[in-house]
Amino acid sequence: MTLTLDNRSQSKESSLTQALRLLQQLNSRILELEQQHQDYVHQQQNLIGAIAEICVSPIQEIEALRILIYRGESECRRYLRSVLVKRKKDL
Repeated sequence: MTLTLDNRSQSKESSLTQALRLLQQLNSRILELEQQHQDYVHQQQNLIGAIAEICVSPIQEIEALRILIYRGESECRRYLRSVLVKRKKDL
């Protein structure tokens, strides 16, 4: 009977140890995802500032924001570069 209790106790401890390890892994992953999210938000804020700085008309700003929302950051940067190139050509 003592042997059975010891095995149950070890089994419970093993399960608790596994659960604790899993929780630690999940917490680490959550921290990593939070950092990635903060980096993403910071990049978006910088890009929105660039939109306001580069675009000379409200229509260009709206187009840049629309591209950012629907197509993503790289397409928005491409659009902003094209706006800058067009502006230089017009000068």
